[in-house]
Amino acid sequence: MLTREDIFKHVKENYGTSPDYPFQKFPNYAALRHESNGRWYGLIMNVPSEKLGLDGNDKIDVLNLKCPPEISDSLRNGKNILYGYHMDKENWVSLVLERTDSKGEIYKLIEQSFNLTK
Repeated sequence: MLTREDIFKHVKENYGTSPDYPFQKFPNYAALRHESNGRWYGLIMNVPSEKLGLDGNDKIDVLNLKCPPEISDSLRNGKNILYGYHMDKENWVSLVLERTDSKGEIYKLIEQSFNLTK
């Protein structure tokens, strides 16, 4: 299982960025932004699982990432990669962190999102 702390460490080491917390109402929502232009390349949120169409009502961490629309549908599997929660559904996906094991796959998607949002 990948954690938000794993992601924070990875983006600091690879992109020189640290999370910021832009929403006073949602203090656990962490934005990952480019240093140069302030654009988001990722957003980690803790949301109730039922809001994502999943069973249960526990809050779970999800990572929103931008991806090319031509591959976003093929990535979504209804289990750990879903439509982007509160984002453009065609260009963003939400990864359920507690259901995601492959760091390599996630880190490639983070890099892709970083490059798409430059």
